[in-house]
Amino acid sequence: MAELTLVIGNKQFSSWSLRPWLALKQIGLPFREVLVLLRRPETKAEILKYSPSGKVPYLIDGSLGVWDSLAIIEYLNELRPEARLWPADRAARGLARAISAEMHSGFAALRQHLGMDLKRAPAQGAWPAEAAADIERVQAIWAEARARYGAGGPFLFGHFTAADAMYAPVVTRFHRYGVPLDSGLTAYRDTILALPAMREWTAAAEQEP
Repeated sequence: MAELTLVIGNKQFSSWSLRPWLALKQIGLPFREVLVLLRRPETKAEILKYSPSGKVPYLIDGSLGVWDSLAIIEYLNELRPEARLWPADRAARGLARAISAEMHSGFAALRQHLGMDLKRAPAQGAWPAEAAADIERVQAIWAEARARYGAGGPFLFGHFTAADAMYAPVVTRFHRYGVPLDSGLTAYRDTILALPAMREWTAAAEQEP
């Protein structure tokens, strides 16, 4: 297999880039990282050198390019099925896919009012009612997955899955904005934050210009 290349945006705030990057790290597939600085005049042209969509992340596998975080994670699952990025149990897999898709397409208020910013010092934040509703929904999702399928380990479905990758940026938001969580969900948040790959990403984000 040719060396994989993942084109990403700033680690400080590119939540979509974090998702497949973390999945790659967790399943142990080696890859080359290309970082394009976002929100600059030359950003679009730089991304278009790699990605026809003009967006990151973008995965390159030989002559093949795959874009969109969830599509990339699906492709990684096919490259390394033994890593079980989707749960083996059909019912668990159905729930994992549903909550990942919900994260992919929803939670606009959460994204707007609690943006991912890994240079933000953890502190209690404030947010409007629509963001509070999104926060409540995320917590309900985590609690359901943990209650139904989390007995085998500390992640949403016991072992690390695509769902954990999809919600990892939300974990950083809850941490940085001081979103209160019950003890069970606090333990899940801390599990994600303590992953060596998450520590690596965060440390790099803090050093970005």
